Amino acid sequence: MLDKLITEIDRGLKTLSIPSIESRPYPGSDIKETQPLSESDKRKHAQLMRINHSGEICAQALYRGQLLFNKNPKIQIELEKAASEEIDHLAWCEKRIDELDGKTSRLNPILYAGSFAIGSLASIIDEKYNLGFLAETEKQVSAHLESHLNMLNPDDKKTLKILETMKLDEEKHQGSAHALGAKKLPKIIETIMKKTAKLMTSSTYHI
Repeated sequence: MLDKLITEIDRGLKTLSIPSIESRPYPGSDIKETQPLSESDKRKHAQLMRINHSGEICAQALYRGQLLFNKNPKIQIELEKAASEEIDHLAWCEKRIDELDGKTSRLNPILYAGSFAIGSLASIIDEKYNLGFLAETEKQVSAHLESHLNMLNPDDKKTLKILETMKLDEEKHQGSAHALGAKKLPKIIETIMKKTAKLMTSSTYHI
């Protein structure tokens, strides 16, 4: 267990300090940005993508925490697959933030540590609740991405394509968790998750 924990700490440090490398093509790479965004839209979109990047940092940490104590091979496969696709999301968000002349959040190390702890706790409690936690996380992330899609200037087709692709992945992860027998979480846990997510989004928008 100590070796696994050391490996996860190393993985976390690399996630936070080294640019992510995607395994799938960058969505919208073939889209020509013929209509330049105004400076206000550009700044707003960079801030929204910073929130999404921090959300992916949280998701990556959650999955790694859930994997730390998981003993079910089927769940491990699903969590590792989801974590791998979240790395793509991280890379895409980082690239788009850079294109929009934005910066990632300084709160990411704190968010990673907290999310890793929550994921580890969920894995210890019960594997079906572990899956339920995964399903609810993906559900809330999908809703969050949908709200951002509605906030973007429609002329920013590249950012739209990135978020649409990410949303499809999150919905797929949610469906896979349910297929493996995810338990519905108690209402109080869902509420806490929503309030925590709201705190994260409001803080990373500015910091």
